Amino acid sequence: MKRIHGHEVMKMMLASGKAYTKTTLVKDIVGTFGKDARFYTCSADSMTAPELVAFLEAKGKFVPRKGGFETDANKICKH
Repeated sequence: MKRIHGHEVMKMMLASGKAYTKTTLVKDIVGTFGKDARFYTCSADSMTAPELVAFLEAKGKFVPRKGGFETDANKICKH
């Protein structure tokens, strides 16, 4: 099982330049990192892709955009 930091998902979002919905973000996460990947952050561990999306949303890491949402580089903490 791969363990990936949530920052890597946010970097993937930035690189894509796309607007996401929760469904399309989960699909891209699974496509990029694999269906068995688990995600962690400084305050949570062992999250699935849908759990990570919900976590990032709750932490205010998404910025509304026409057609859905995106993230911003300043939303990625630097530690």
